[in-house]
Amino acid sequence: MSKLLRGLVAGWGAHKLGGCGCGGLLLFLLFWWLLGASGIELFQ
Repeated sequence: MSKLLRGLVAGWGAHKLGGCGCGGLLLFLLFWWLLGASGIELFQ
C-alpha cells in the first residue's frame, strides 16, 4: 500500500474513532502500523 493512501486511511479511521488530540494521534499511529503490517498491496 502506498504511504499516501496508508496515511489517508489511517487519518480517516483516527478521525472517525478518536477525533483529535492525543487519542486521535494514538489511533493514527496504530492504524498506520496495522496497515503496514497487513501486507495489503494496492496500487503498486
